[in-house]
Amino acid sequence: MPTFTDEKRKRVREALRETGRELFAQYGIRKTSISELTEAAGIGKGTFYQFYDSKEDLYVDILEQYTETLIPQLLRESVQKYDDPERAITALLNETLDEFESNPLLRQVLAEGEVGHLRDSIPDEELTEKRAHSMGFFQPYVEDWYDDGKVVGPDPETIMETIRAVSRIVLQRDQIGEERYPQVRETLVAAVAAGLTREVEHSEASDE
Repeated sequence: MPTFTDEKRKRVREALRETGRELFAQYGIRKTSISELTEAAGIGKGTFYQFYDSKEDLYVDILEQYTETLIPQLLRESVQKYDDPERAITALLNETLDEFESNPLLRQVLAEGEVGHLRDSIPDEELTEKRAHSMGFFQPYVEDWYDDGKVVGPDPETIMETIRAVSRIVLQRDQIGEERYPQVRETLVAAVAAGLTREVEHSEASDE
């Protein structure tokens, strides 16, 4: 089994990531084989397993690398840009949906068959940990709003999951139809953002 210098390992890992980004985006996780990944990356199958236990591990690594850049960008354009929670949530949802709609690799996270495959292939504890990590970027903002009475819901976690659930509308785009989809998306985003915040305004108004 070949050994690698640190520089060589870095090049091989990046070659696998680049190949994975292309093939996973085009074919999905299930339909992409390790042989296809290694052939495109110019390495042997044995070498692949020096870096990843499975193609699912490679996909998760690619996704983590991408979201480490994406999530701070989303926050800059939403919760860090607007003090008003309704505007911040609206911006966050629109930025997130734009990203899912334009990035086929990211859409694999939402595809029902692919999600089920990932769940079957990766230990629950690991998936839970990675999910908590991605949610952790946004959690402090929601908790502050919640503590200040600026958003409504049973708890901050439920509010975050509600916001997260909106992204699944991307999977319904074909069923909704291209002509109607933009209006449906706009209506859903507005309803969620208002529903999580305006009840607070109504409550304050009634108290007066």
